[in-house]
Amino acid sequence: MTIARIIAQRGPSDIIACDVSTPVSEVVQTLATRRIGALPVLRDGRVVGIVSERDVIYRLADRGKECLDVAVEDIMTSPAVTVEPGTTVDEALGMMTRRRFRHFPVVEDGALVAFISIGDLVKHKMDEVQHEAEALRNYIQAV
Repeated sequence: MTIARIIAQRGPSDIIACDVSTPVSEVVQTLATRRIGALPVLRDGRVVGIVSERDVIYRLADRGKECLDVAVEDIMTSPAVTVEPGTTVDEALGMMTRRRFRHFPVVEDGALVAFISIGDLVKHKMDEVQHEAEALRNYIQAV
């Protein structure tokens, strides 16, 4: 199963992102009101980084509240590690586990097409396991 299948029902309007010049205080507000953990950071429509709750917390610990007034470019994790729609769910989960990431921008031909979280991937795997279990139950009952 590939990432493409997970994002098939999503459209461009489903992507919440920010520009490199967005103030950190605005990013914090977006993360809080949308109840999300990270945002892809764009420059001229291209993914150049990711800003997460962790990035904000680490910078607050280092610099204090002044970091809320800087551009997100100053605190984001860069370069962004991305996946393509053809990446398998297992490959993406493996990368997330090894690198301790929880989010991936999905990029196709250099353009951001989706943003996925480990929750998206785990939900997909759980649905897959439940579907297989149901198929096995049906098979056993038919025999």
